[in-house]
This record gives sequence, structure tokens and C-alpha cells, in this order.
Amino acid sequence: MISGAPGPEEDASEEIQDMCESVKHYAEQRAGKSYNVFIARCFRTQIVCGTNYFIKVHVGGADHVHIRVHKKLPCHGEDVELTDMQESKSHDDPIEYF
Repeated sequence: MISGAPGPEEDASEEIQDMCESVKHYAEQRAGKSYNVFIARCFRTQIVCGTNYFIKVHVGGADHVHIRVHKKLPCHGEDVELTDMQESKSHDDPIEYF
């Protein structure tokens, strides 16, 4: 992996789903709608000053969104924050840096 570049795609874990649940409200605010389904499918990570998580989330039907969540370093409390979001994604769309 290139330093600072996103790593390989991995299947979502319970930890990633918990992270998604913690930022779901902010994703709904950004999208201007509520999601009845918000299930993490897969993700990539990027090590920065903390970690960026690029996560593909199923939001119902054939619809997906990609979210970028930043997790702060332990010395800064390990808080998570939704930093960006891409809508109108499909199951087949690759997770890329955004």
C-alpha cells in the first residue's frame, strides 16, 4: 500500500456497522431524508492523523451511499465524525477516495 493511500477493500465488521450507526443521523441530515436501512457492506481505510474510513452503506432497495468517517487518534479521544458523503451509488460501484 502507498503511504497515505486508501487500503484494499474489506468486508464490513460489527465495528464498522457501529461506526455507521453513530453517524447515521448526520448522513440523513446531509441527504435530506431518513434511511430505514443503513447497513455497512464493505470499507477501505486511509491512515492520516487518525483514520479515514470509506464505507459503502446499503440504504434500501438497490440504493447505496458511500460515506467517509474520520476516527481521531486515541490521544484526541477516538471520536468519529462524518466528513463526506456520496449519494446515488450502486452495489457495484467501487469505493474510491473522495
